[in-house]
Amino acid sequence: MPKQPQAPSSPPDTWPTDHGDALYRYAYFHAHDTSLAEDLVQETLLAALTARERFSGRSSERTWLIAILKNKLVDQVRKQAREQPLAEYAENDDEAVEALFAADGHWKRPPSLWETPMRALEQKQFWQVLAHCIAGLPVAQAHAFRLCEIVGREGNEACKVLGISATNLWVLLHRARLRLRQCLEIQWFGREAKVKR
Repeated sequence: MPKQPQAPSSPPDTWPTDHGDALYRYAYFHAHDTSLAEDLVQETLLAALTARERFSGRSSERTWLIAILKNKLVDQVRKQAREQPLAEYAENDDEAVEALFAADGHWKRPPSLWETPMRALEQKQFWQVLAHCIAGLPVAQAHAFRLCEIVGREGNEACKVLGISATNLWVLLHRARLRLRQCLEIQWFGREAKVKR
């Protein structure tokens, strides 16, 4: 017998206190804009209030709220995609990518060794640097990267949201990863190497 919907375990007026900080941190990391993050959290709480009768109880209340927030983030990306043409590329984008490779197609310098990746994942500073690097991407690349790699949308869904072809999505993700690698090499890996000396 399917599980009947049940109301969330706590009353809605406690949600901002119980979950507001977690929702804001999640929204800010993805949107990298304080005002937008606050708006997304408010929209999430309002949507949850409206849909609380449909809460199935299969997950925790916070997980349910974050799932609603993820959908709000996708809606935001979709809105921004309509407002700005995503086919844009930075004019020097090809030059930036080519600068990373030698004439034979190999990296000019290999990626830095990252001996303890789990330690970095646990460090708040790493996430701040990553958010800074994502914010420095061209708009189209940032949208594609956040949607696929952070929000976790599949390629075909991301293409629909962004209004682009699969090939265009692949190019945007490829270039975003190269730029992020370059930024992290300077902003994070380089700093770790100096600390070890």
